[in-house]
Amino acid sequence: MPAPDSVRDYDQLYRQFCWKIPARYNIGVDCCDRWAVLEPTRLAILHVKPDGHEDAITFGWLRETSNRLANVLRAHGVARGDRVAIFLPQAPEVAAAHIAIYKLGAVALPIAILFGPDALSYRLQNSGAKALLTNAQGLGKIAQIRTDVPALSCVLSIDGETDGAGSFPDLLAEASTNFTPVDTAADDPAMMIYTSGTTGQPKGALHGHRTLLGHLPGAELPHFPFPQSGDRYWTPADWAWAGGLLDVLLPSLHHGVPVVARKFDKFDPDEAFALMQSAGVRNAFIPPTALRMMRAAQSPRGRYGFKLRSVASGGESLGVEALEWGKAAFDLTINEFYGQTECNLVLGSCAQLGQFRLGAMGKPVPGHGVAVIDGDGNPLKAGEVGQIAVKRPDPVMFLQYWGKPEATRDKFIGDWMITGDQGMVDEDGYFTFVGRDDDVITSSGFRIGPGEIEDCLIRHPAVALAAAVGKPDALRTEIVKAFIVLKKDYAPSDALAAEIQSFVKTRLSTHEYPREVAFIDDMPMTTTGKVIRRLLREKA
Repeated sequence: MPAPDSVRDYDQLYRQFCWKIPARYNIGVDCCDRWAVLEPTRLAILHVKPDGHEDAITFGWLRETSNRLANVLRAHGVARGDRVAIFLPQAPEVAAAHIAIYKLGAVALPIAILFGPDALSYRLQNSGAKALLTNAQGLGKIAQIRTDVPALSCVLSIDGETDGAGSFPDLLAEASTNFTPVDTAADDPAMMIYTSGTTGQPKGALHGHRTLLGHLPGAELPHFPFPQSGDRYWTPADWAWAGGLLDVLLPSLHHGVPVVARKFDKFDPDEAFALMQSAGVRNAFIPPTALRMMRAAQSPRGRYGFKLRSVASGGESLGVEALEWGKAAFDLTINEFYGQTECNLVLGSCAQLGQFRLGAMGKPVPGHGVAVIDGDGNPLKAGEVGQIAVKRPDPVMFLQYWGKPEATRDKFIGDWMITGDQGMVDEDGYFTFVGRDDDVITSSGFRIGPGEIEDCLIRHPAVALAAAVGKPDALRTEIVKAFIVLKKDYAPSDALAAEIQSFVKTRLSTHEYPREVAFIDDMPMTTTGKVIRRLLREKA
């Protein structure tokens, strides 16, 4: 974006912006090697351990470690275009793994550590992942599905050699620190992030190396001007999620801004405030659910000496009440942004530029063409409700859904990529979210597709039919509610409901299991056999 001192307002910034995407570009070289050559001792990641101990990770360490890992992966047969899964919580090894994979010309496959064996198995099978990096916790889940993923020929554990996994520390210690990055085009595949839909299993959204450059304007706008001297970025969002990886980690490393890494087994508001104080956090991306939980902390400004410069939030609607609380708690305006895994950070607010309206998601981020359209792809007038859509070509836009050409085609109406979200634009150009025209459930910042949950539910021996819908919830935006038709030999009970909940929680993840279960006699369906979720949402 233009230099801050040359910008007077948002409109000028939007008009002046133009993309400069090089033909040849590699995320790993950009985020790591570029800085490591200039300033090898520059702080890249401040890793805060649960006991409070801090490790200062430099760009020099990232380069050396990523080079060693790239050599290890190559020695294990990983080549250009191969998928490499990263199944770890926030840690320096995650950043090094991403950089190594990009420099190798392979495709990074981030998977949240909270996923259970069923969800993990599907992603590894569907992607054909050849290698995986994890820890002892992840190995316990991998052991349950190893025979189901024959393509997975290399598993490395940062906790050492065990259960058929190679030792990440030992293998890296023996590897060379010299590695010549593969020459990649900006459009070459770099990463694949699975996103949930309304029917069937999750889809792998494949992105090119250019996606990082496409994310930069949207990552910078909520913290404008970004970066500034002394900036230090933290998010509680998992780095396996697009919000943690592409909104925070990679844009910060691109700019040479230190990122704070802290693994939370369970998010704790007081620990979050204490971390922002002790780690000197200046910039934060905090999802709405975490912000709502932080409201439970007593007098945070009086108890903690944090000095935030900017806070961004996105993934779901924040709401007026949370925005007003944020103003009082942080003494600044929380800037919201909007996007989805396929095309992220395309709308945003920036109070620093006077571009903010309570209750709105903001305006198009510089460089992106966003509109509300009808079913034929025609932009609608102010105040009319339609589909939020993004114009192509756009460097932040995904390349395709992995192995799903028809689903990729269906994502577009002409040159408009449709989001599946309904919205409207006011006379001043501010976008407001109205609702979804699909059945994706938004819970605690996660977009959850009912198909994966229903597929797991019907594996339970008592379940004949199952449907999952979102039920409004003050804390999480929505919770997953399951409607179940039992097999004839089973009777409804609280004990059975709890058993079914546990069944899903242990096989998928703690954020996808149904927090409520309702037993019904008949499932509402169309004549073609599709569940009428609208009726179930009304009942919920």
